[in-house]
Amino acid sequence: MKHFYDFNVVTITGEDQSMAMYKDKVLLIVNVASECGFTPQYDGLEKLYETYQRQGFEILAFPCNQFGGQEPGTPKQIQNFCKVNFGVTFPLFAKIDVNGEHTHPLYVYLKEKAPGIIGTEAIKWNFTKFLIDKKGRVITRYGSSTKPEKIAQDIEKLLRK
Repeated sequence: MKHFYDFNVVTITGEDQSMAMYKDKVLLIVNVASECGFTPQYDGLEKLYETYQRQGFEILAFPCNQFGGQEPGTPKQIQNFCKVNFGVTFPLFAKIDVNGEHTHPLYVYLKEKAPGIIGTEAIKWNFTKFLIDKKGRVITRYGSSTKPEKIAQDIEKLLRK
């Protein structure tokens, strides 16, 4: 697979979904967890989503249990947690691996296109974020500590292009 839009993922409710449905949109892809110190970032992510969705912006959240077992729940539990505690309305997907032998192919691609600090590809923790432009190009990677509101300016620039 050579392009972002060639990948398929599974929604949190179990449906197959092509990334091609997000053509011409600016995307923020995030590996998330319910029991992480960065979990309050759901608030900031939801604010970004509410602010920019009508302009062609989507957040795609991929639960991951690889960092300290901080996403142990079932799909239903994860969905309920996000809705009840943070009012999340952006798409959630099935739990995946972002590192190691069973890394989801989408994350293999994202890490190749936007390596981390000093060229490392591994995701270091929950709430690592990838910004994708309207043509499906991976623009940049943000670490876990980058708060969603700090990304707003970059999103706005891509939405104007």
